[in-house]
Amino acid sequence: MVSLAIPALCSLGTQLTSARTSTKHSCQCACVRVAGSHGSEQALFAETEQTAEGEAPRFRWDAFGSVLSESQKQAIRGLSPKLPNRCKALMTRVVCLSPGDENLGALLAFWVKAMKPKRADWLLVLKELKAMDSPLLTEVLEHALQEDSFEANVRDYTKLIHIYGKRKLLQKAETAFHAMKSRGFPCDQVMLTALMDMYSKAGDLSRAKEIFQEIILLGLPLDKRAYGSMVMAYIRADMLDKAEDLIKGMEDQQTFAGKEVYKALLRAYSYKSDSDGAQRVFDAIQFAGIVPDTKLCALLVNAYCLSGRIDEATCVIRNMLSVELKPCDKCIALVLSAYEKVNRLERALEFLTELEENGVAIGQEPSHLLAAWFGRLGIVHEVEQALKDLSEDMSSKQDAVVSLKHR
Repeated sequence: MVSLAIPALCSLGTQLTSARTSTKHSCQCACVRVAGSHGSEQALFAETEQTAEGEAPRFRWDAFGSVLSESQKQAIRGLSPKLPNRCKALMTRVVCLSPGDENLGALLAFWVKAMKPKRADWLLVLKELKAMDSPLLTEVLEHALQEDSFEANVRDYTKLIHIYGKRKLLQKAETAFHAMKSRGFPCDQVMLTALMDMYSKAGDLSRAKEIFQEIILLGLPLDKRAYGSMVMAYIRADMLDKAEDLIKGMEDQQTFAGKEVYKALLRAYSYKSDSDGAQRVFDAIQFAGIVPDTKLCALLVNAYCLSGRIDEATCVIRNMLSVELKPCDKCIALVLSAYEKVNRLERALEFLTELEENGVAIGQEPSHLLAAWFGRLGIVHEVEQALKDLSEDMSSKQDAVVSLKHR
């Protein structure tokens, strides 16, 4: 196999020139030299562009235009040294193009004709583009799907649709889906789940429900991701009862949603001040075998505080302490805010004292909130003196403990 030369590597050259237009037929050869994988120099002869009307443009691998920018040089230097020369030659030119550049399609077509890549070569190029987070990834993948040498399959279309879904390009995703079906590829559960997830994230509940029902009608299995996407669609549509019913249906089948799905439903109930709903979801989280963390507990505390059930909120925090899970500053601040709303300063101070006895340090957020509360009550100086006395008392106690230890 002839090694492909990369003239840009030594001088870091210049960008690929666009295909030239003329009415004459021309066919020239350009000799390009580069150090091979074992240090030997090898040559590649590439034809220049065929400019006759109706023919696809050809590219000379040694044809360059303006000087490369520093970012383009850096991108070329960052290419994997394990890339075959045929892939490096393509990548050194692709990284110099911008999204929507009309040269890309012609370049890829000529690369296929000149180098006759296999699927493995395409995958290496796509992997490199993904690693560098290139905006041209989708355009190259779109072109690859049309090439016989790529040997496209359902998963390739799934990846493209997933990318479109993340960018909320619904129309392009649907076009890719119909193109896949027109080629006779089977529509499996993974593909349909990707579509449903896309509609769910776009807030299109009706289309998400259609895909969900289609999976069921086709007799395809519903996994946690499919269920999770549908649950999230209901949450985004503010249909929390439907989302909760679907989670219960999953539990009946011993299928459990992911932690983030439960967290999203808990957050929705929490922000709606629905403490009963938040508690049900919190119980479901534990039933699913998920150990609640500080953030999940904070959402439950928030639900109880917003609904005015402060005693239940402090009970949640005591349960956290019992399992050695320290409440975050946000949890503490939420409880203090709730106490301030009902003007229960004494209970707030008792709550803080209990936390300190359990080794919980009071952070900036609750401290500032408490100071502002004292300021509104006009007792700042009295509190400062009390805190100073308390600090001195605690310091003297610590000194006494240290003294006893040294005896």
